[in-house]
Amino acid sequence: MTAWQRQVQAEHGAIDPAVPWPGSWQPLGARYRTDHAGGHGTNFALWAPDAEAVELCLFAEDGTESRHPLTERTFQTWHGYLPGVHPGARYGYRVHGRWDPWTGARWNPAKLLLDPYARAVDGSYTAHDATCAAVRNWPEREVADTVRDNRDSAAYVPKAVVVHDDDDWYDDHRPKTPWAETVLYELHVRGFTMRHPGIPAELRGTYAGLAHPAAIEHLVGLGVTAVELLPVHQYADEDHLQQRGLTNHWGYNTLAFFAPHAGYSAGGSRGQQVGEFKRMVRALHAAGIEVILDVVYNHTAESGVMGPSLSLRGIDNAGYYRLDRSRRGYADYTGCGNTLDTRQPHTVRLITDSLRYWVTEMGVDGFRFDLAAALARGSDGVEMHHPFLGAVSQDPLLSRVKLIAEPWDVGPGGYQVGGFPPLWAEWNDKYRDTVRDFWRGARPDVRELGYRLSGSSDLYQRGGRRPYASVNFVTAHDGFTLRDLVSYDRKHNEANGEQNRDGTDDNRSWNCGVEGETDDPAVVELRQRQLRNLMATLLLSTGVPMLTAGDELGRTQRGNNNAYCQDNETSWLDWSLLEDPEWRRLCELTGRLIRLRRAHPVLRQRAFFSGRAAVPGGQSDLAWFTAGGQEMTEADWFAPTAVLGMLLSGRAMSERDQHGCPLTDDSFLVLLNAGHQPVTFTLPGEPWAKRYETLVDTARPVPEPDTGGPVTLAGRSLQLLRAADD
Repeated sequence: MTAWQRQVQAEHGAIDPAVPWPGSWQPLGARYRTDHAGGHGTNFALWAPDAEAVELCLFAEDGTESRHPLTERTFQTWHGYLPGVHPGARYGYRVHGRWDPWTGARWNPAKLLLDPYARAVDGSYTAHDATCAAVRNWPEREVADTVRDNRDSAAYVPKAVVVHDDDDWYDDHRPKTPWAETVLYELHVRGFTMRHPGIPAELRGTYAGLAHPAAIEHLVGLGVTAVELLPVHQYADEDHLQQRGLTNHWGYNTLAFFAPHAGYSAGGSRGQQVGEFKRMVRALHAAGIEVILDVVYNHTAESGVMGPSLSLRGIDNAGYYRLDRSRRGYADYTGCGNTLDTRQPHTVRLITDSLRYWVTEMGVDGFRFDLAAALARGSDGVEMHHPFLGAVSQDPLLSRVKLIAEPWDVGPGGYQVGGFPPLWAEWNDKYRDTVRDFWRGARPDVRELGYRLSGSSDLYQRGGRRPYASVNFVTAHDGFTLRDLVSYDRKHNEANGEQNRDGTDDNRSWNCGVEGETDDPAVVELRQRQLRNLMATLLLSTGVPMLTAGDELGRTQRGNNNAYCQDNETSWLDWSLLEDPEWRRLCELTGRLIRLRRAHPVLRQRAFFSGRAAVPGGQSDLAWFTAGGQEMTEADWFAPTAVLGMLLSGRAMSERDQHGCPLTDDSFLVLLNAGHQPVTFTLPGEPWAKRYETLVDTARPVPEPDTGGPVTLAGRSLQLLRAADD
C-alpha cells in the first residue's frame, strides 16, 4: 500500500487497494491526473459495450501481474481510478464475455489485451500459439477457429504504458506550407538515419537521429518542405516473418494507433518515445519542414481469425472489424487478414481521436492514409459520402491539415484514383506509370503524358479540386528505387524468403541493356541520363512532387522491389554515395530543380491551365509544340512520337497575388525526347520569346549557350529553357 493510500485509509476508513475508485468514463485510455483529494493516480477507461467483465492488469518491474476489476460502467465504457499509479506503469486488460465465433463473439480473458488508446507501448509481440484466442494446432483445422485457447498470453505480448501529458507546444512554430508550394520527401526514420556518418551512433535509427542537425541539414539543403514518414505507430512483426528471422521494416502492421513505435526511440520505451517524437517534430518545424505521417487504419496486426488476439479482437471483435457473411471470418479488403469497419461509429471515433491526438499533442501536420479506399467502404462498395470521410471533412481541426489518400484497396471496385472529395490529395499512380512508360519508350504517343505534366486535370478538375490534389511520384517505398528502375527489368526479391513470388511484376522499368550493376561505360552513362530525366520530369510537373529518400543519392536495393522485411543495408540509405561525383551531381541537380520550383510560381500552379489566352491576342497559359516548333494539333496528339515541347507562360497566369494583383513570372519551355536518336527541335519564336536560355540539359553537365534557333535534343534527354524577350 502506498503512503497516499494509507492517508486515504486513515481519513475515510479501510480501502481495498485492488479495487479501483469509480473514476471517469472519459477520456478513453489511461490518463495520469490529480484526483479530487489532491493525490495523484491514473484514470483508466475502456470502451467494451458487450463485455461481461473487464480486469485492469498492472505489471511490476519483475513482471508480476496484479488484476483490478473495473466495476463501473458508463455509456458502454468500463472505467476506474487507481491512486498511486504513475507514468511509466505498464498495464493491459483482460476482457470477459461470450465465446461464440459463429456470431463473431471472440472474448477470451486468457489473452492480455493492449489498450486501443495506449499512448506508449513497452515490449514486443512474440509469435506464439498462446497469443491466439483459438487453438491453432487443433487437429480439425476447418473448425480450429471455433475452439477457445485458454493459455495465458501475457508473456508474449507488449504492454501499454501510462504517459504524463505535460507539453503545451508553446515554443513550436508550424511551417504551414501551402499545398502548391509543397515538396514531399518520403522517408523511413530508421532507414534514413542508420548509416548517416554525421549522426552519433547511439542516435542512428531513431527519432532523435532524424532530429539531429546532420539529418536536417540534408533535407534543408535539398529544399524539401515536408517529410512523409513511413508508419511510426507502434506495430508488430507478423508470425511468418518472425519464423524466417525477419522483421516488418516498413511497419504497415499497426498495433496501437496512439503510440509512437518504441523501436525508433533512443531514450527508452516507458514513455520516453513520446517526448522524443515531439522533440523531433519541433526540430523539423524549426527548419521549416512539415511532418506528414503514413498511417495504417485500414487493418491491424491481429490478422485473420487465427492471428493473435492482441487488442480490438478481444475487446469487441464484431464492433471493430468487418465480418464476412458467416460472421466467423473477416471481409478482407486489405490483403492483411482483416479490415476495420468504419461503418461503426466507435471505429470512426477511434480513428479520428487518434488523428486529432497526433495533430494536437504530437505536433504533426498531416497524414497519408494507406489503402484509403478501405476506409470509405460502405455496405455496397467504396462510397465518397462515407461517414468516415464526412467525419474528417467536418472536423474543425482535421479539415485544416494535409490529407493524402492512397486511393485504392485490394477489393472489388477499390481503385479510386481521382475519386476522393475536395480537401483530399491523392497518390497519383497514373502519373507514375505514364512517366515510367514514356522514358522507357513504351508509349506510342504523348497524349497521356500531356495530362500528367500539366496537373492531371482529367482526374482532378471536377468537383472544385486543384492541381495539388495530384501527388506526383515516380518511385515510392513500395517498388524499385529510381536507380533500380533504370537497372533492372525484373524483381530480385529472393532475400525475402518467398521464392521471389512477392512484389509486383508490373515494374515498367528498363535496365538499359544489362540486368543489374555493370561497368559498361555506355550503359552507365545512359542510366545516369535516365535518372536525371525522371527526376527533372517529376520536379517540373504541375502538382505536388514526392521524392523517395535516397533516390537523389542513387540508392539501390539490388533489384528488390518489396523490401518491407529488409531491416538491413538493403533498405538503409548509403550516404557514402555522395562521395561519387556522378551521384553527387544527381543530388545537386535535384536541389537545383527544387529551388527553381520554389522561385517560380509558374512551375507550381495553383489552378489548372486553360490552354487559352487570358486577353485577345495574348499568349495562352500553356502551349504544346512539335519538334518543328509548331503548336500541336489534335492529329499531332495521336501521331506516334517520343518528342514533346511544353511551354509554361509566366505572362498569362490566371493567378493573383495576396493583394489581388495579376501574378507574372518568367516563361519556361520543357523539351522531352524519349527516343534513342537525337532530334533537332525548332524553338517557338515570337510572341513566345525572342531567344531562350538553357538552364538544364540532362545530356550535358554544362548546357549550351543561349539560343534563338533550333537546338539539338540528344537521345533520351530533357532540356529546360527560360524564355527571354531581349
